[in-house]
Amino acid sequence: MSNERNGAVTLKGNPITLMGPELKVGDKAPDFVCDQGLAPSVSLQDMGNNIKVFNVLLSIATPVCQAQTRKFNEELGTLGGNLEAYIVSTDLPMSHKTWCGAEGIELIKGISDYKENIFGTSYGVLMKDHKLLCRAVFVIDQDNIIKHAEYVNEISEEPDYDSALSVIKTLL
Repeated sequence: MSNERNGAVTLKGNPITLMGPELKVGDKAPDFVCDQGLAPSVSLQDMGNNIKVFNVLLSIATPVCQAQTRKFNEELGTLGGNLEAYIVSTDLPMSHKTWCGAEGIELIKGISDYKENIFGTSYGVLMKDHKLLCRAVFVIDQDNIIKHAEYVNEISEEPDYDSALSVIKTLL
């Protein structure tokens, strides 16, 4: 694969190589295809002209990823508007549904990049050696332009919620 970014982030201080480009504010959001379980696959184009928040996780089974999802669900739930939020990870789609159902998470939908890692390589979040996605947050406007991109430097830490939320509020 091309576009290896050696040491782009760390996991507990250990450098991690990410695959794909480092996307920046102002870039056109790349299209992708992710799995939704028994429902049809979904792409960026299928998501229409809503504001989109991609809550990118290693695994919904880990405490930090769960905390991140709870926080975004809580904060985004107070905003309303033309907004769609997604968990994106390489977990099986059923894992998202099971955890979200048990936790009462209804706002954020789970989409899975486990089959072909198209999201991971298009958004530059696929960890080369682990085939998991690193922690990141992307906010995409109605025209599919990236308005916020955070690759969390230390994967074991939570993202900068305030920065993402302030961008989201300006778009609503």
